[in-house]
Amino acid sequence: MQHRVVVTGMGAVTPIGNTVAEYWGGLISGRSGAANITHFDPVDHTTKFACEVKNFDITEYLHPREAKRMDPFCHFAIGAADQALKQADVNEGTCNKDRVGVIVGSGIGGILSFELQCRELAANGPRRISPFFIPTMISDIAAGQISMKYQLRGLNYATTSACSTGSHAIGVAMRHLQFGDADVILAGGAEGSITPLGVGGFNAMKAISTRNDDPQHASRPFDKDRDGFVIGEGSGMLVLETLEHALQRGAEILCEIAGIGFTADAHHITAPAPGGEGAVRAMHQAMADAGVNPEDIDYVNAHGTSTEYNDKFETQAIKTVFGEKAAGVAISSTKSMTGHLLGAAGAIESISCILAITNGVVPPTINYQTPDPECNLDYTPNEAREKKIKTALNNAFGFGGHNTSLIFKAFED
Repeated sequence: MQHRVVVTGMGAVTPIGNTVAEYWGGLISGRSGAANITHFDPVDHTTKFACEVKNFDITEYLHPREAKRMDPFCHFAIGAADQALKQADVNEGTCNKDRVGVIVGSGIGGILSFELQCRELAANGPRRISPFFIPTMISDIAAGQISMKYQLRGLNYATTSACSTGSHAIGVAMRHLQFGDADVILAGGAEGSITPLGVGGFNAMKAISTRNDDPQHASRPFDKDRDGFVIGEGSGMLVLETLEHALQRGAEILCEIAGIGFTADAHHITAPAPGGEGAVRAMHQAMADAGVNPEDIDYVNAHGTSTEYNDKFETQAIKTVFGEKAAGVAISSTKSMTGHLLGAAGAIESISCILAITNGVVPPTINYQTPDPECNLDYTPNEAREKKIKTALNNAFGFGGHNTSLIFKAFED
């Protein structure tokens, strides 16, 4: 028997708010998190702005000595994890921690730590490299640090699939729970890549916007004048558990995660497959897994990166999947406000799907000013919209051709 899987906790550290409530407030008000970069001096960079996390104090969660031994992506992960675990009331009294797992991924991992130690090597030689370098940099360390801090002794690992990382973590957590590998799993993603090398690398690819004179309007998914994504940072976490376990301990159930779809484009290292062919298969798989049809989907949180090909091909993919119903489905890209959180994107966007269901509101796609004839669906332009949402679809696609679609449903007994 496969177990049903529900969500009982959420945590978010984002460019528009460092709690779930702040994040949601930023989304429904249409607030952009973009501003000039403060993490380093971007004077020599082509792009000089990003969506940075603001006013986040890791010492609210960790002793300063512990915090110094972690990369920023791990700080964000612990902040979001703490919120989610507290909301779900995961503790020794409510859960057997031998049966509580952690699956937390990062698309890039500790790139700031990598850069700093490369500089140390170049300036002072190998003997000055920190003994904490490797365990600070590796992408799985967020999952490891969370398990140690909260004594979560179940399955523990990281996913890494570029910009679908967070969604992959949530999807595989669902599968583990369905088949009884754990009672509870904390799942999500974290990223802290607003660094000289991170921004410079994306500039070299011509992947990010260069709208330096107007950062707040730079992330403009599906708009004809889009010129690339805006890099963001932060973390999103969900506590998933089997329905039986949640009911037995009296946990508050926020929604049900009902379906997942994982596919590969097998096409190109960065460009999506023409027509969004891989995305089409991922959405179809997720709906089949959830036992729903296209007409049952009330809201699509699009990958919507604000890049030329992603937005065009994702639009084509949605048209293929939804057919004549495509024009009537509510779609939005919350990256228009948060920027692109890379490996954390799918996780914070899953939270926006859950909040859309529980609040009956579709977040907007801001900065939608000039319609693109090739992107002509209902992207919820510029203002949030009240709508009863029972079932939501979250898309996440990554470099390397990784596609993930997740289905969230309002919980019903």
